[in-house]
Formats: sequence, C-alpha cells, structure tokens
Amino acid sequence: MLPARYGRLVTARPDERVAGGVAADADQNRLDAVLPARSGRPPDHVLTAFNAAGDELDRLAGGRGRTWRAGNTVIKAVDEPVEASWLASVLEQRPVPGVRIARPIRSTDGRWVVSGWTAHRYVAGRTAPRFDEIRVAGQALHTAISDVPEPRFLRERNDLTSWADRLAWGEVLDTEERLGHGHGATVYRELAALRRPVVSPSQVAHGDLFGTVLFAGDADPAVVDVTPFWRPAGWAVAVLAVDAVAHGDAPIEVVGDWADGSDWPQLMRRAALFRLAASLAHPRTPTDDLVSMLATVERVDRFLR
Repeated sequence: MLPARYGRLVTARPDERVAGGVAADADQNRLDAVLPARSGRPPDHVLTAFNAAGDELDRLAGGRGRTWRAGNTVIKAVDEPVEASWLASVLEQRPVPGVRIARPIRSTDGRWVVSGWTAHRYVAGRTAPRFDEIRVAGQALHTAISDVPEPRFLRERNDLTSWADRLAWGEVLDTEERLGHGHGATVYRELAALRRPVVSPSQVAHGDLFGTVLFAGDADPAVVDVTPFWRPAGWAVAVLAVDAVAHGDAPIEVVGDWADGSDWPQLMRRAALFRLAASLAHPRTPTDDLVSMLATVERVDRFLR
C-alpha cells in the first residue's frame, strides 16, 4: 500500500471552490488570495460556487482529510491560494498526450479559489506500484509544461519541502540545525559533500509523482495533484525513484534502469538529499519511515558516482 504523503509545514501544501453567480468584490478576491481554508466540510457557499450538491458530498481518502467529492466534482482545501490559482490556469486546457488530467473547475464567478477551496473534475483510478508507467506519465507531463515560465511564488515559498529542496541543491545552509546531530545528519553531510554542478535546464517540475498518479484498468494514467518546483525534469524522476524504493518496495535496480543522461547521478544525489532532509527535519516523521529513507540513501549510493 502506498503511504500518505507528508503535508507541508508552516505554509503547508495541498494534498488531495460567492453564491448565486454574483461577482466577488475586490476585498473578497484579496482575502481569497491570502487566506487558507479551514479543515472540515466545505462551507455551503463554496459548494454553491462550484455547482456541487451538498447532499452528494463524500470525504475522500488521503488529502489530509480535506478533500471531498460531490458527483463529478472534487473540492479540496488549499493552503497556498496563489499557487493553486496559478496551477489551475496552467492545467485548465493544456493537452498532455497519454495522461488524464484532473482538470480544474472555475467558480460561477470565474475564480479558481473560493475561501481557500478549489475544485477539479473527478477522475477514476487508484494508486498502484506501476512505477515505470508513473515515470512515463511524469515525463509526458513535463514535456507538456516545459514552456511554462517560472512563477515568482516558487522562489518565495518557505515551507519545509521548499527548504529541503534548496538545501539539497546547496542554495541555503542548515543554519538552524534542523537536520539534528545524529547518524542521519552525518549521512546527509557525506552525501552533500560529493555534489557536482548540473547542466540540465530547470523547468516547472512535479516534485511528488509518487502517490499522485492513478490507474483505472487500461485507461491512461491520471495525474490528480501537481507539486511544482523549478528544477530539471530528470530530478522529478529521481525523486520518484527515491520514493518508490523507500516507500513502494520498488527494486533498487530502477535507479540504474531509469538513468538518463550524464546528470543522472547528480540528480539522484539531490533527490536523495531532498527526501532525507525533509524526513530529518519533519517533527512527525515516523521512525520506520526515517529508517527506510536512510536505508534507501545507503542503497542508492553506488549509483551516485
């Protein structure tokens, strides 16, 4: 079974959208741009805004308990309204050959976010350890969005996963000693010491493919949630490799099988550093998950040179 993904801390990340079609005033739009949604059931005015029937509302598994389905509409709480609106505008009509996309839904007055809630079309499927197919779906997504400019909010995002990513790339230092002083911190320092420059270009990359791609029989795989980073597309595949080995019982050979280009060892190194830093710094990382991540980093080491 695929594990639940960590949520972001501080500003938190989305995990799995006022009434009557009346246009929102400027104050409401400003509030929707900065206020995160509360947990629990979507308010009635949010359901109305997205033409969702409250009597059909069912909570979906995962999504930190903040994702609901009403018929063919999925409504979820978000903690980063600006990011959610940007992502919806990117994915609204963009074709991704061979991949089903959970297309975003506008509210009756044209907004992507209403009081901290967004909506998208329901797509059928379940997570499954079909890692080669997840990789191919991710590559198709990255090809489709390769021309999207870097959004400013990615540079300003200061949650735990963004910090762990920047630390992995050597863009910030662990000045607050969030990695601690134990064995994990030692492993991290040894891994980071062998970083070398990467020449692959950065683009918008989905940094959490593991657990966000669904399968339904012979239908194309579906991507239901995108966590954007500004990194090479190959790095996103490397993160998938780390997650698949650490949490999905994938064979270690996927690390070698998925090697693509001279940057692959360094992309894998940064992916391992990214996930290890997040595991070490997260205050609620289960012990078993941390042990699994440390074991994975040690097992992939032979592919990193």
